[in-house]
Amino acid sequence: MIGLLKDYVKARLLDNDFMISGTSKEEELREFFRDLFPVVTDKKLIRLGGSADGGYLVPDDLEGCVGCFSPGVYNVSDFELGLAERGIPCFLADFSVDAPVIHNDLLDFEKKFLGNENNAKFMTLESWMSRKGPQSGDLILQMDIEGGEYEVLIETSCNDLKRFRMMIIEFHSLDRILNPIGLKLIGAVFKKITKHFDVVHIHPNNYFKPVEYRDFEVPPIMEFSFLRKDRVSRRAPARSFPHDLDRKNVANRDDVVLPKCWFAPE
Repeated sequence: MIGLLKDYVKARLLDNDFMISGTSKEEELREFFRDLFPVVTDKKLIRLGGSADGGYLVPDDLEGCVGCFSPGVYNVSDFELGLAERGIPCFLADFSVDAPVIHNDLLDFEKKFLGNENNAKFMTLESWMSRKGPQSGDLILQMDIEGGEYEVLIETSCNDLKRFRMMIIEFHSLDRILNPIGLKLIGAVFKKITKHFDVVHIHPNNYFKPVEYRDFEVPPIMEFSFLRKDRVSRRAPARSFPHDLDRKNVANRDDVVLPKCWFAPE
């Protein structure tokens, strides 16, 4: 039954005719966006990693962080190397590769995917955190796992999420918020995060063009940077996009500027 339900939900999420319609549904979309409006804080943004895919904007609040968990390795580890050069140990995981492309004594690798269960191929974030890394102190989460982020974040307890001072997450299939089921499921994930974290930056991945629906534009893939609310002493709406440090994920494709529905109006 569960498998059939998953197949049904997946089919409905991919149905282009299953768009939200009506004033009440549009207001639900606007509320979703309002909850995610980025803010400028007292912690300026810096860039860690390369000048293309694999580089991210993070708050300049790294001092005192005791480790970084970074699932999704592929063939780039510039972000993690940047942290290791600052003395921050990084724990990497990816079942699709045998090892990171770079070596550093502060990089620990595990050949597993992150998911919502523990077996020979998958592990949960909670089990990974309990086995590796310091058991106290603030951590960093950098996650790019091709759509698996939703089940991981739902599965992980709020107490474990709050161990992270900052989180940098690439979210996939965001255009699914344009149907009722997608909006409810994806909205629940973001509500869980924004209860304890501020959105401090959003950067669209230019691999896909935004999906347009009435007054809304939704880039299917976007990178979000979050900072735990207790680290923020001053915040104001962020309205200038792209950031000076933003770079295109795909160099030979047109850039995608964050659509206006994703940040606070003047």
